[in-house]
Amino acid sequence: METMWIVLLKGALILAILLGAAAYMTLLERVVIARMQLRLGPNRVGPFGLLQPIADGIKLLTKERFQPANIDVFTYWLAPAIAVFTALAAFALIPFGGSIHLFGKEIFLYIADVDIGVLILLSISSLAVYSVVLAGWSSNNRYSLLGGIRGTAQMISYEIPMGLSLLTVALQAGTLSLPSIVEAQKEHWYIWTNPLSFIIYFITAFAETNRAPFDLPEAEQELTAGYHTEYGGMKFAMFYLAEYVNILAVSAISITLFFGGWQGPFDIPIIWFLLKMAFFVFIFIWVRATMARFRYDQLMTFGWKVLLPLAILNLIVTAFITLVL
Repeated sequence: METMWIVLLKGALILAILLGAAAYMTLLERVVIARMQLRLGPNRVGPFGLLQPIADGIKLLTKERFQPANIDVFTYWLAPAIAVFTALAAFALIPFGGSIHLFGKEIFLYIADVDIGVLILLSISSLAVYSVVLAGWSSNNRYSLLGGIRGTAQMISYEIPMGLSLLTVALQAGTLSLPSIVEAQKEHWYIWTNPLSFIIYFITAFAETNRAPFDLPEAEQELTAGYHTEYGGMKFAMFYLAEYVNILAVSAISITLFFGGWQGPFDIPIIWFLLKMAFFVFIFIWVRATMARFRYDQLMTFGWKVLLPLAILNLIVTAFITLVL
């Protein structure tokens, strides 16, 4: 068993890496989209624009603090905190590798291995809806309220097929523990044995992270900026920090459950994990640069009439095949 100090140190290290990665994902996204659209991205602040995230952070920290009149102050401040907490909490369960020996001790490359890890991940993701709806309701702004209502309906609608798609993986592996699911993929990754589950999960991941083409809770052409219209400075930045950390989280979950986790041809587990994650982050950016936003009726129809029946059918077929084999 690891000591509490080792667990706390791992948690602090992962937290620092995530915050830095989220900051530089803003730069990566702007540069990649600029290249796809044949224009220049940030390239003035520092060599190749590498100091742009730091400049953005200083700007947000030094902006004048403001808040609208007649708001629920406690809820107004609580909403961005919930967004960041739920985004970061998922990484307590995600394994980046098996274990290493350091200073005569066995160090596991994850914070916690829980028997019901998949269910806890689904529970954490479902809490993220509170940040959106509370931000919209507490801002005393009709556009924000509409964005919060949209976000609530969208997240609830797409969480159900997401949960069903992840349960098919648990059926195949015979466990809900994330490290055990990775170990079960030594012979073959689940993307090859159940590609439909991955497709359903990956589509719902875009909806859960409010990314294009499912960015209806923001929809600046319709709602000004949606649920975070009345937020500025670091409170505004916390919502975007949570969005980018959520992208990393759903990418890490995809890797863990469908792409063999840290496994690869050579014994470099963390490197393989990071390379796979970089690929998924690029896919998120690519989709944002190329796909138009859904209409709201299309969003709800696709979730309830297409993804949900497919997820239920896939779960039934997977359970039958698993039972027979």
